[in-house]
Amino acid sequence: MHIADGILSLPVVVGGFGATGVTAWYCLERIKRAGDPREQIPRAALLTAAFFVASLIHIPLPPAGVHLVLNGLLGILLGWFAFPAILVGLFFQAVMFGHGGLTALGVNALILGLPALLAGWFFRLGRQPTESPGRSGWRGALVGAGATGGSLLLFIIVLLVGLPADYSQDAARVAITVLAAAHLPLIIIEGTVAGLLVAFLQKVKPSILPLYRP
Repeated sequence: MHIADGILSLPVVVGGFGATGVTAWYCLERIKRAGDPREQIPRAALLTAAFFVASLIHIPLPPAGVHLVLNGLLGILLGWFAFPAILVGLFFQAVMFGHGGLTALGVNALILGLPALLAGWFFRLGRQPTESPGRSGWRGALVGAGATGGSLLLFIIVLLVGLPADYSQDAARVAITVLAAAHLPLIIIEGTVAGLLVAFLQKVKPSILPLYRP
């Protein structure tokens, strides 16, 4: 779900950077309001690295290959830190391995970062610190899968709206259909990974999982 350089039209690229700048600023403001962020920074750095490394784990799912995203898991564990973490991870993925492009960085951050923020909110909503690992695991699986599904939906919408007029629309639709079909099994994998990890954390250290804060 990384969009490369030269695919999107200029207005979409500019709009992506503008929206990403506003979203990142808002997340940082919420982080400041929550108190001293220094104790959360090591966790954010560790999960940013995990997000970065996940792009190197390719899963062959015909008709194409995909890789783990983990944006739902970042949303669950990092809350407002998730969007800046994903933005930093995407930057290094583009610079070091060519996954996505620098001109599309803003759009890619929105595609993966907004569902991560929603995943974190939905996970916290109504969660009790004493709930069972199984219940927390199902909650984590649903929002983990939902975040990947949301990113896939945004990815398709951005491509349909943002392709320049000189691109063949028929060829674009075929390519988008193939990519969407390849990512559908990934939604299940992402949900499973998130659910298992959340259930484990709820069992061994429930304090690491966030509760709802308005």
